Amino acid sequence: MTRSSSLRWMVWLGLAACNSADVLPNEPAADGGVVAPPPAAAGSSGAAPTRSAPAAGSGGTSSQPVRDAGTRSTASPRDATPRDAGMPDSAQPSAPRDAASSVPAPPGWKLLWNDEFDGPKGAKLDASRWIYETGGSGWGNNQLEYDTDRAENAALDGNGELVITAIKESYMGKNYTSVRLKTQGKFEHTYGRYETRMRIPFGQGIWPAFWMLGVDANNVGWPTRGEIDIMENIGREPDTIHGTLHGPGYSGGNGLGAASKLAMNQRFADAYHVFAIEWEQDIVRWYADGKLYQTRTPKDLPKDSKWVYDHPFFLLLNLAVGGQWPGNPDATTTFPQTMKVDYVRVYERMK
Repeated sequence: MTRSSSLRWMVWLGLAACNSADVLPNEPAADGGVVAPPPAAAGSSGAAPTRSAPAAGSGGTSSQPVRDAGTRSTASPRDATPRDAGMPDSAQPSAPRDAASSVPAPPGWKLLWNDEFDGPKGAKLDASRWIYETGGSGWGNNQLEYDTDRAENAALDGNGELVITAIKESYMGKNYTSVRLKTQGKFEHTYGRYETRMRIPFGQGIWPAFWMLGVDANNVGWPTRGEIDIMENIGREPDTIHGTLHGPGYSGGNGLGAASKLAMNQRFADAYHVFAIEWEQDIVRWYADGKLYQTRTPKDLPKDSKWVYDHPFFLLLNLAVGGQWPGNPDATTTFPQTMKVDYVRVYERMK
């Protein structure tokens, strides 16, 4: 199937909004975009995931919530969703991919910050961009892993990807290891388009996430400064991802969110997918493979609660094992589990 570039960019820019779960295809268009059918019933609730707010003093950082998870996939080719899905052929990046001039941008946006994960196989992350947040106290969600700063748990693959690996092993009193990464103190920004292309794992008790926390969250406590979950998945729902806002008066199981669901029992683990938000003043829009599936504004907040998305946030990537929302691994869960990240990019509106 083919679609004109103008239609593809209409989808990209979200000229049609939806506040409920959407059914998404896994079909790349002939021109490099992603074919998106009309919205259909998701078959599962788009309500915000049920989680408990993190307990004070838990985890490596006293007031932060939890988002992590991962699972090995034995799925299909990495180009199932093109690296720059929805970009014109003339805009495809060329090496070096993390040079701003070589990274394409959606119309009306320009690249502000990115990591294309180029480097030799086995190398650790760029310390100018990322911090390893280590610890094993559960991060307020009863997660089971110890998050390390080891290359065994997060390293470049030599082909332009970051591979995050959750391992079943005895380490620091825990039975699993993984990684929790953040840009706190390295990159913090207000508003923009935040995007990743990744291939997530699947399996009971696996919890991959790409998300954001408001600056000063450590000092004032969660969720006072806000949390934006760009993409979360719990492994027992391999065809569904979630996007959620957490703030004062609407957090944990009461967060404001919706789900996107793949069509025909496909799994997100079977291909690479692009997950993004467009965050602007008084609005956040969520996308999966270029398709808008949720929009939130201050009008959606519970009575007497506050919109807390008007200040800098930082990014987090993690692959958690176990927790209150996904539950714990069981006999069906295989290890190691891997989450492969092609890129992380942040764009700002062109003036």
